[in-house]
Amino acid sequence: MSDTVQAAPTAASTDPAALGVMQGFPPPPERTVRLADTTSWRFPNTRWSFSHQRELAPSAAIRRGPSAPAALPYALRDDLDAVPFVTQDGQPMTWGQSVDVNFTDGLVVLHRGQVVYETYRGALQPHVPHLAMSVTKSFAGLLAAMQVHDGALDPAAPVTAYVPELAGTAFADATVRHVMDMTTGVRYREDYVDPDAEVRFYGVAAGFSPAPKGYAGPTTIFDFLKTLKKEGEHGQAFAYKTCNTEVLGWIVQRVAGQAFAELLSERIWQKLGAEEDGYVMVDAVGFALCGAGLNVTTRDLARFGEMMRLGGAFNGQRIVPEAVVADIAGGARKADFAKAGYVTLPGWSYRNQWWVSHNRFGAYSARGIHGQVCYVAPGAEMVIARFASHPTAANGNGPLDRVSLPAYEALAEHLTRS
Repeated sequence: MSDTVQAAPTAASTDPAALGVMQGFPPPPERTVRLADTTSWRFPNTRWSFSHQRELAPSAAIRRGPSAPAALPYALRDDLDAVPFVTQDGQPMTWGQSVDVNFTDGLVVLHRGQVVYETYRGALQPHVPHLAMSVTKSFAGLLAAMQVHDGALDPAAPVTAYVPELAGTAFADATVRHVMDMTTGVRYREDYVDPDAEVRFYGVAAGFSPAPKGYAGPTTIFDFLKTLKKEGEHGQAFAYKTCNTEVLGWIVQRVAGQAFAELLSERIWQKLGAEEDGYVMVDAVGFALCGAGLNVTTRDLARFGEMMRLGGAFNGQRIVPEAVVADIAGGARKADFAKAGYVTLPGWSYRNQWWVSHNRFGAYSARGIHGQVCYVAPGAEMVIARFASHPTAANGNGPLDRVSLPAYEALAEHLTRS
């Protein structure tokens, strides 16, 4: 008698169309995905749900406006799948293999403004928005940095100057800069597998996940943020905590007097010449999940990345001040970042909710769990927009970074030389 070894899941074996996930009217119970029973967060159901968030929970539209989409010229190449690299674990791999290994749903690579690579897998199609997870944070950080540039927001001011409701919380003596760069001393564990971690209760308050039995805690993001207490001193070290972005989103919306979806539409999306409307998930009182709720198409995320690569100018107009983009690309103190212990990100820093590599291509990125990324490499004139539904959540110190980061650099090197 021998033990049966179950094969590890692959992109092909978990394809939602092949598995019949949410197929039929109605689909059979074992193939139905819901938020209320957490099936929408169970792999491989996530390969469908990450492309269908607005069918599962409330959202607010990010209008693209009446203008024609900005053109994306195509110059597709057939040599990129064969580009070789070595993972951080020392395993040889090719770009094409990495696309599969990372459970990619959608991927667009731009080089010098042209689409040189594009693919869609699973439930994703070119016109369908995908959940961007924490890529959302970089949009919130960008809007805040633009307000700072405009003189509407003072990064040295205390958080409570804009949100007095946070007096008596962990953020009472934090500055706006502390939350922009995630150097607050707040007790908040961003542990996606610990059922008692604060990020779990953030998810409940935000409406991202159902409340556990007997739950009597906050049911809105506003109320959740008021419960957080201090742990350590502000300004001493980088620590990745979504609560910082939600505080920043609260500040940005209050300063603008506009909801996040409206602000993003007016300041970025309509000017960008997006192909499709985006949307953002909202909590029970309509407050946007500024740390995790954005949904956009792969092509439009690539347009956004190209705008950043070009220093904030795109679609025939200045969208973001050049100084704002330069501030992000320049990064922050590497010593602060190093204290977070990301072995896959040596020499990186974090500025205005963006991850800055300081590598030879000057790359910086917006990143989200399960493999979401907008990777901007000005030195290689390259932008990568990727959506994915990897079964592992975390990027840093996990399998995603160990494969993706060397793959990005190898592709950048290849495009630069050819």
